[in-house]
Amino acid sequence: MMAPIFKKVAADYADKAVFVKVDTNAQHELSSRYQIRSLPTFQWFIGGKRSDEAKGGIGEGPLRQMTDKAIRQAEIENVQLELEHLMTYFSEVNPEKTAADVENVYNKCVEMNKKGSRCQGSAANNLVRKLRKKYKKSPKTTALFSAEAKKSKESSDTKPTQKSKPKEKPSTGPNLHLATKEQLQEELEKRLDEERDAQVENETDEEEEALDDHYSWVPGPFPERVTIVGGGPAGLAAAVYAARAGLTPLVIAPSMGGQLQGKGVDVENYPGLHNVTGPAVISAMRKQAAFFGTVFEEDMVTKIDASQRPLRVFTNATGAIETHSIIVATGADSKWLGIEGEYDLRGGGVSSCATCDGFLYSGKHVLVVGGGDAAAEDAMHLARFAKVTVIHRRDAFRASKVLADRVKNHPNIKIKWNTVVDKIVGKAIEQTEGEDVDLDNVAKVVTGAVLRGVESEELHEINCDAVFIAIGHIPNTAFLQGVVDFDPEHNGYVQTVGQSTKTSVAGIFAAGDVSDAVYRQAITSAGSGAAAALDAERWLSEEGLGNEAAEFEAELLAEIMDNSSDHAEAGSGYNAYEDAGGRMSGMKETVTSEL
Repeated sequence: MMAPIFKKVAADYADKAVFVKVDTNAQHELSSRYQIRSLPTFQWFIGGKRSDEAKGGIGEGPLRQMTDKAIRQAEIENVQLELEHLMTYFSEVNPEKTAADVENVYNKCVEMNKKGSRCQGSAANNLVRKLRKKYKKSPKTTALFSAEAKKSKESSDTKPTQKSKPKEKPSTGPNLHLATKEQLQEELEKRLDEERDAQVENETDEEEEALDDHYSWVPGPFPERVTIVGGGPAGLAAAVYAARAGLTPLVIAPSMGGQLQGKGVDVENYPGLHNVTGPAVISAMRKQAAFFGTVFEEDMVTKIDASQRPLRVFTNATGAIETHSIIVATGADSKWLGIEGEYDLRGGGVSSCATCDGFLYSGKHVLVVGGGDAAAEDAMHLARFAKVTVIHRRDAFRASKVLADRVKNHPNIKIKWNTVVDKIVGKAIEQTEGEDVDLDNVAKVVTGAVLRGVESEELHEINCDAVFIAIGHIPNTAFLQGVVDFDPEHNGYVQTVGQSTKTSVAGIFAAGDVSDAVYRQAITSAGSGAAAALDAERWLSEEGLGNEAAEFEAELLAEIMDNSSDHAEAGSGYNAYEDAGGRMSGMKETVTSEL
């Protein structure tokens, strides 16, 4: 749990760094702006620019180390070089330099700073280093920010002079009797806002800790009734349905990851949701599942043993978990090119889902990389509202003839054969006027791509607004090898029976992208997750499984009732006073003996 660790480290570094906790669910636009692909995500900023990033529960040690690194870098950049000092410096080391020449050097340093009119930060450091290397001496520099000077000024303002007569200690509160009605109202609203902010922050931390603690899985004496592997839309939809059926499902999934969890831009094609990011959708699904009784275990499944009953699920850290039924909802990961700019520009124009993100580029020029059915379908979809160029490494499509012919004959689609993408080019989003902190420059958008001819090896750049990678998906089903049957037509995808979510092994069900090689959408995954929960519930009822705890309680109650009946037939019921060693058989006699 990182929330208490974050608060602890923030308190320890209170005089050196500013720690800010941002709720991306409440401020969804920040997920896209700062490319938040998983939660929690930690970002370090120096001078308004992102210097480092870490994802997941990194622990206290790495959090401190990266904070120390950022502080050291900030201290290095906390330097400014005044023109006066530079003039003095050149008068000593190189008197031949005119004042105009020195000013020219100084102005070049100033121009290197996007914000401000001084030679400061890394630009000043670079200039000082070059001058020291050339003249064996450094010019005088001063600190850009000085905490000691600030404290000294504050103390001088509050400390009375020795010559003046000692005055009464001034009141720390405001002079309310001198304030106007409007000033009083403003002060009251300010204080109420501060109290609400503090209360919300404390409640958020407490809710997160309570949610993690209360809904964490605790091993019991009986096998689980339903174990769901995967924490995406399919897995969490299955959890909601199974929990509402009273099955208390166990969801095993890592705390971060998944296509929707890593989606930095808004989810716009899920009914009922608007201006909500992928992580926000997953968070809401998780809370809903937990509300109905789902328990969670943050771990990764390594294998499943279906050779005996109950089934056994093996994980990295937890070990073996016995369960009567399993719903596999681990999804499928998109294949990526692994080229420069691809990862950095995800959410800024690089995508693997044309259906999800294509509408954002209406009327613009986009690239589609690939030559199979997926690439052809994406190109046809995008061509409805955008100008499309398909990049394919061969001289013919691998897609079906019907799809391939449609792509070739479409007026909005151009094709570059025998070509690959070497690099995706982007630029930082310029800061808008009126913003106090230059933070928007960390977000980038696609501006083009560098293409290379397969035969000629020639490089050339093409302008575009987005690049859609459509070279296939890899289902996360490696741990099911040798356990269930796979779809012979789609490598790696689990084969289900008929229209159901049943697999070739009784008690194991598949939902979402692990068995869907066609649609691969969040909403279709959620629907199949609900179906899998219904199939699992029906199968457990038919097999008469999953009621061990209730049966044990019933047997225990029946045994107690039988013992009570035996005592009743013998004419003597249970007497607590006999257990205490007394000879009385009732309260009346006890009171009588005491009297």
